[in-house]
Amino acid sequence: MQQNVVSDTSRARSAFEQDVVSGLKQSQKSLPAKYFYDTYGSALFDQICELEEYYPYRTELAMLPSVAQDLSHIVPEPLDVVEYGAGSLVKIRLLLRHMSQIERFIPIDIAGEHLENAADDLRQEFPKVTVEPMAADFTAELNMPGLNGAKRMAFFPGSTIGNFSPQFAQTFLQRVRSSLGPGALLLIGVDTKKSANMLHKAYNDSEGVTRKFNLNILTHINRELDADFDTEYFDHYAFYNPTEGRIEMHLISQKAQTVSIGDQRFYFDSGESIHTENSHKYTPEQFLQLAQGAGWRSVRKWVAGEQLFTVFLLRASED
Repeated sequence: MQQNVVSDTSRARSAFEQDVVSGLKQSQKSLPAKYFYDTYGSALFDQICELEEYYPYRTELAMLPSVAQDLSHIVPEPLDVVEYGAGSLVKIRLLLRHMSQIERFIPIDIAGEHLENAADDLRQEFPKVTVEPMAADFTAELNMPGLNGAKRMAFFPGSTIGNFSPQFAQTFLQRVRSSLGPGALLLIGVDTKKSANMLHKAYNDSEGVTRKFNLNILTHINRELDADFDTEYFDHYAFYNPTEGRIEMHLISQKAQTVSIGDQRFYFDSGESIHTENSHKYTPEQFLQLAQGAGWRSVRKWVAGEQLFTVFLLRASED
């Protein structure tokens, strides 16, 4: 057993290093956003969700109780729920409080320690629900644990789908459909297009928490890959790109500098950026077109006031 743990850790480190090195070799240097989420990064994201400027979290949170009540009538039969990018397991509670038909819950997240702690708390609060956390990169193809005969529903809140390119978002939705099977359901939160000013504030908060979150990816790389990023010489930069319909988050080098990762060296000009995250925004029509291309059909949608946020219930096609 110990040998398997070491082997898994070694493979994860190797994949991490490969992703980082590959991204930094591009003409537009980049890092995969999934590496924000070590234990500290996950805690910082929880803080972001409490910020006044960060409307997606509180808007979806306010929507979910009524969504859950509607779902309890739409899907009365027993449910297995699989949550992708589950984090602190806050939003699933809003479903569990209104949907006694949820019998089994499989949360998936890359931050294993954070996930295990959250799962322990959830078990205490909902002892009748079987909770089976899965520490994994949910963006990769997964070997899902055996699912029983209950109806299956994927849960993907937070507009995390917007962090993917539209092409990969469709690939991801196809994988979810394939892993859960024909007739499975998907409850997914999607952020909408809105004023650039509101979007700018959401990703450039006055308390600087998003800045810490962005810079922490470099600290994570330093710790896990023996790199020597000096975070004092990088700064957070986020803006709305209206042509692409997305927020872009970058880290800007504050001087000409060289960074080492193992025996590899990466040179940065002053002002050069590392692209760390996108957050695509969709009109309801745009998102449904994307989902339909991945084999999903719309069952129901809920829209927040002033078109701030949308939650969709989709069903996988039977073919």
